[in-house]
Formats: sequence, structure tokens, C-alpha cells
Amino acid sequence: MKKTAILLILALALVSCGASKVVRTSKKVMKGNWTLSTISYSEKGTYNVSLLGDASKMCFEGSDWQFIPNNNTGIYTINNTECSVGARNFIFTIQEVDPTTDLYDFLLKPTDEKGKSPTNYGYRMQLVHLDNYSMQWQQTVSVEGKPFTISMNFIKN
Repeated sequence: MKKTAILLILALALVSCGASKVVRTSKKVMKGNWTLSTISYSEKGTYNVSLLGDASKMCFEGSDWQFIPNNNTGIYTINNTECSVGARNFIFTIQEVDPTTDLYDFLLKPTDEKGKSPTNYGYRMQLVHLDNYSMQWQQTVSVEGKPFTISMNFIKN
């Protein structure tokens, strides 16, 4: 009886620590190659935004992304020859914010090839849409004290 109770408690602890079924499913859908097709802003105007502390909107549009969810890593490649082209590594996680609203945080941290972050700085965005064909992230920042939302739209290859 004592062993059964201990096993039951251990099993409950393991289940409660794992990712939710929705997060696991999201990672399966996200797996593979994507293209960041468009980036839009919630406000009209011209803005000088450096996305992910790396490059401008112009550089990121048309970039190729690969997500490897079994080890939460990925690579994005800037292709625009007017920019600093090449591959960049990152690690990512998906966190369920509220299971009743289907809101998820997507956390991305740029790294080197070995998975180490020189700055230990990451970016939090909302994963607002994900299906087998498209994905959208939104990041809200403050511009002149007002919320400003950047939407990044991906198409699965």
C-alpha cells in the first residue's frame, strides 16, 4: 500500500511538471521550415525597429526559419543581400499563459552555434495563431508611452 501511494504521488508529480498537451501539439505543428513573409505594425508610420536585437523589418521579411522542437532550438537565416546575411541560432519555448483563452507566450533567445547566449537576453512574444500552414507572433512594446504591436506572419514551407 505504501509503495502504491509513493508511485501515485511520483506519477502525479511527473505529469504536473510536463508541458501541456496543447504545448506539445504546438511544438509538433511548429516543427520544420517556415518563411517570415510579412511584418506589420499596429500604428501607421515609418519606424526604425530592430527585431530580436538583430536587424530591421526589411531584413527579416523573407527570412527562412527552422524549428527543432525536440531540443527547443532553431535557426533563422537572413537572405536580403542589403543586410547582414547568414544564419543565426536560437533556443525557444512555448508557455501556456491561460488554458481557457488559448494564449501562449513564445520565448526566443538568440545563441551561438553551441546554444550559449552571450548576453543571456531573450524576447517574449505572444503566439496568437498556429496551424499547419501559418503562424503569427505578436510583440507589444511601448512607443511614446503607448502600446505598439509588431505582428510577424509566417508561412510553412
